[in-house]
Amino acid sequence: MPKRQVFFSFEYNKDCWRASQVRNLRKVSEDSTFSDSDWEEVKEKSDTKIKAWIDEQMAKRSCVVVLIGKTTSTRKWIKYEIEKAYELNKGIVGIYIHNLEDQNGEQTDKGANPFHSVFTNSGERLSKYVECFDSVFTLSKNVYRDISDNIEDLIEDAINNKAPL
Repeated sequence: MPKRQVFFSFEYNKDCWRASQVRNLRKVSEDSTFSDSDWEEVKEKSDTKIKAWIDEQMAKRSCVVVLIGKTTSTRKWIKYEIEKAYELNKGIVGIYIHNLEDQNGEQTDKGANPFHSVFTNSGERLSKYVECFDSVFTLSKNVYRDISDNIEDLIEDAINNKAPL
C-alpha cells in the first residue's frame, strides 16, 4: 500500500520539535511534510492567506493528524484545521505528543482533547468520533517507538471511520 498523504496540525511555537519527530518518521508520504522554513513563512501571512494555504494543502490530503501538545486545544488555527477536515470529510486522528522530549530534553503536561470543542452537523462533539492516541509509555524513546509502530494504522482507521456529516 502506498504511504498516505496527510496534513499535520500542531502548535508550531510550542510543539515544533516534538511534531518534527512524528513528521519525520517516514511512515507517511514525503509530500505530507513541509520544511520548517515553509511553516515559518506561512505563519507570517494574513489570516486570509493562511486560510487559503491550509485549504489548498488539506484538499490534497486524505487524513489530518492533529499532534496534541499541552495547549493545542486552545489554538485558533488548529480548530480551523479540524473544522475544515470535518467539512471536507477527511479522516481525522489525534496523537498526544506531550511525552516526547523537546530540543531541551523536556516533556510537558498532557493537553485537552481538541476535538471536544468542535461539533458535527448533528450537534455532537467531534471527540465522540475521533480517536486520540495516547501512548501507554512515559519515556520519550518508548513513546516515539509506540507512535511509529501505530501511526499508519491510526491513519487508516481514521480514513475508514470518519465522523458522519
